[in-house]
Amino acid sequence: MSSNIDADSLPLVPGAVAGAIAWLLGYVFTYVLVSSDLRESTLNQFAQAFGDGDATYELVGWVFFNSHFADTIIDAGFFGTSAANFVGGEDGFTALLYVIPPLLLLASGLAIGRYQGVTDANDGAVAGAFVVPGYLVLSIVGAFLFRVEAGGASGQPDLLPTILLAGIVYPVVFGAIGGILASVTAEDSTGGS
Repeated sequence: MSSNIDADSLPLVPGAVAGAIAWLLGYVFTYVLVSSDLRESTLNQFAQAFGDGDATYELVGWVFFNSHFADTIIDAGFFGTSAANFVGGEDGFTALLYVIPPLLLLASGLAIGRYQGVTDANDGAVAGAFVVPGYLVLSIVGAFLFRVEAGGASGQPDLLPTILLAGIVYPVVFGAIGGILASVTAEDSTGGS
């Protein structure tokens, strides 16, 4: 098996763009599914009353990162600090939110694999993993952007798990699987004799 990918043809820019698109679509889909409930939530009303106003987009960001199994850290001042995940469970949003990031990253890895024309599983995995830069950058930005402060309390995505899980592990694993799928389906479509 010879490799179709060499150092000069690595899909850095297309992969980063695909990763950024996957991240943005994941946030948008999460927003569509949970924003109306979050807009009316007690937490958002507290933020409006004692903070800088409507915190819906930040709270959606918490849920989006929670769908990557990255917790939200709530610092309630002298009441202490706790970790929260608003996806699944009895009072959480639908556990189907856990499916959005993997599906979008699989699709992105598949698209990059197709773009590269991979026919080898290793090349597909490498090509698909190039979704990491775009996904990682937006995950880092979101980890800082989705901070809410109100009345001496604050909440934000747990920085290290957000960067590691959402920014690196998810795109590497699911992007690579998508790239492998591109190689496997390319072999199937060539119709070997």
